[in-house]
Amino acid sequence: MAIEKMKMPQLGESVTEGTISNWLVKPGDHVQKYDPIAEVMTDKVNAEVPSSYTGTIQELHFDEGETVPVGELICSIQTEGTGAGSEEETAPEQSMKPSEANEKTTEASQSVGKPRYSPAVLRLSEEHDIDLKTLNGTGAGGRITRKDVLKAIEHGPEAVKIPAEPEPSVKEPVTKGQAAPRRDPVQTAANDTIIPVTGIRKAIAQNMTRAKQEIPHAWTMIEADVTGLVSARDALKREFKEKEGFNLTYFAFFVKAVAQALKEFPEMNSMWDGDRIIRKKDIHLSIAVATDDALYVPVIKHADEKTIKGIGREIHELAGKVRTGKLSADDMQGGTFTVNNTGSFGSVQSMGIINHPQAAILQVESIVKRPVVMDGNMIAIRDMVNLCLSLDHRVLDGLVAGRFLARLKGILEEMNEKTVSIY
Repeated sequence: MAIEKMKMPQLGESVTEGTISNWLVKPGDHVQKYDPIAEVMTDKVNAEVPSSYTGTIQELHFDEGETVPVGELICSIQTEGTGAGSEEETAPEQSMKPSEANEKTTEASQSVGKPRYSPAVLRLSEEHDIDLKTLNGTGAGGRITRKDVLKAIEHGPEAVKIPAEPEPSVKEPVTKGQAAPRRDPVQTAANDTIIPVTGIRKAIAQNMTRAKQEIPHAWTMIEADVTGLVSARDALKREFKEKEGFNLTYFAFFVKAVAQALKEFPEMNSMWDGDRIIRKKDIHLSIAVATDDALYVPVIKHADEKTIKGIGREIHELAGKVRTGKLSADDMQGGTFTVNNTGSFGSVQSMGIINHPQAAILQVESIVKRPVVMDGNMIAIRDMVNLCLSLDHRVLDGLVAGRFLARLKGILEEMNEKTVSIY
């Protein structure tokens, strides 16, 4: 018999933690290798975690709703074996030097009795000034869970307030290396609704904060006349829907144009990596897809090699996966540049936050009719769109960004019923 340890897997590029949304097993259940044992939610994907072993679930180390760092032990599985596994585990202890054994024993004795809190519990308690030592845990072995902290928050501030320590007579200034002062919690009223930040919303907040703190954003915008594109799409959309079974959207045309422009300006398809810049050869376009309470960024791989029809189909399929919770980890990985269809909400101008570690994000705004001066002295009503670009100024300068946008404008303005081929 051996006890095997299951750890939180990395479910996507740059994913550092996941929230256990649902356990599919309980202690005592027998599982086969590759059987799903938990549903895990991250900012990038919802996925089932398969068992790495065949055996009996011994212990679940986290409750549903708790957020677990990648690599953290999530459950223990008792497997049936010849006993070799146990011998292998004890062999290193038997061969230890006396001094090493003493050190191990000392470390173990020091850790006995120390409470173990999950990152989610720690963050929630810090945000609401709750002393975890005053709570009675309902988790395994008396461990304090997220649900315990939420109950303490609902019970009222007096029951969970940390006794104030007397202030020192002399206040020392905060110097470099010291922890920053704790943020005072927002005052709440009796009729306020408190919504703990967990799961995808918390991950989005962390990623957006990281992007704004690490990346020096610059922003620029250009206006394009897409009257010909609108005319071409209107002429094709009815037949396309009948033949392909999904709508031919404007966004597919824009994604195709961006892929072509990136091929001509590979500098834009780059990433910052500390002391080096990585210029990606493959053009994998991330597209933002929103649900009622979250934002996902699936990836169209090799977008430059696809037709408008092919891109349109991928957009349709990826959006469907997002809304049905079937997006896989592979669907989220490898993006090199992000295109965001902010125009679908009626936006005409916006500044996107760059999708770390990419170097730029393009916001495609709403197509609107505007009066435009033509040929110097004529005014005509044209279909116009704003293209808003946020760029990482460590990687890109205004010159290359301006040239990229100018080329993108040219590609879009050349699209019309005679030039556009969607197949």
